Amino acid sequence: MTKGKWYHILGKFCVQYRMTALIFALYSGIFAMIFSLYELETEAVLYAAGLCVLLTAAVLSVRFVFYWKAHVRRQRLVRNVEVELDELPEPKTLAEADYQEMLRKLKESFDRNLTAWQRERQESMEYYMTWVHQIKTPISVMGMTLQGEDTEEHRELQAELFRIEQYVEMALNWMRLGAGSSDFVFREYELDGIIRQAVHKYAPQFIRKRLRLSYEPVDVTVLTDEKWLLFLIEQILSNAVKYTRTGGVTISVTPDKILQIADTGIGIAPEDVPRIFEKGFTGYNGRADKKSTGLGLYLCGLTADRLSHKITVESTVGEGTVFSVDLHRDTLEVE
Repeated sequence: MTKGKWYHILGKFCVQYRMTALIFALYSGIFAMIFSLYELETEAVLYAAGLCVLLTAAVLSVRFVFYWKAHVRRQRLVRNVEVELDELPEPKTLAEADYQEMLRKLKESFDRNLTAWQRERQESMEYYMTWVHQIKTPISVMGMTLQGEDTEEHRELQAELFRIEQYVEMALNWMRLGAGSSDFVFREYELDGIIRQAVHKYAPQFIRKRLRLSYEPVDVTVLTDEKWLLFLIEQILSNAVKYTRTGGVTISVTPDKILQIADTGIGIAPEDVPRIFEKGFTGYNGRADKKSTGLGLYLCGLTADRLSHKITVESTVGEGTVFSVDLHRDTLEVE
């Protein structure tokens, strides 16, 4: 309900004071009956009734004005209830006093529970952040150990270890983004350097699966955060490698700064495309793979949103998928 809809307030007012109106009508009926028994003139009865109606209307009008103002004041408190609970108006009835006491008790309980939840969440975040950083050490040691001998078995183990490392990195970024992190440094970056980092990281995966990677260097600068844009590109490449069996991946940048990553993979079902950036959504491919968590593309969408980059996808089942990231920003001119 908004304060602009006065007729709604008037309706509530009439409902609240309906018993007053009913009692007034009852009293009027009693007086009319008594006056008729004494055979008083009709004009006298009507004159007295008219004065009563006018007086009642005046009193109720004044009462409605106060009713309206009290409603507006309460609406203001509702919009700021968390910070202005102590500014509630003085209760005029015992019921209002009881309700305000209930609100204060609920606020105290809410504050205690919120403080406890924030403390537990902070402790959990610190534990998981520590765990993620600690687990990276044995992963690095295993990676260096496997590089000591170039065998088919070691290459397969390296591929699985790479996946573990990606999942750990995803968990770390999940916590950073979920915590409302301000870990963003925006400035002008060379897009070519960011893309090359992602390509270098995933090169062994392309070689292992015998996939072609096509990329022509670009001379483009973009306003973004290097670390998070790199994470976004890596997640898209990870999906492309995962769901592409033959052919390859092409990375390109259009003149209007739209980064496109196209693969020749199995594609995405049309009914799944609108939902692929939803949290936990795996779609047909994910259910068939039975290993998808549905978090990779969700983090892509979340990261793009934090970077103010628009990400879209076009896909055809059996032909491939194209992810597009709009890196264009309007130039602001100071007059």
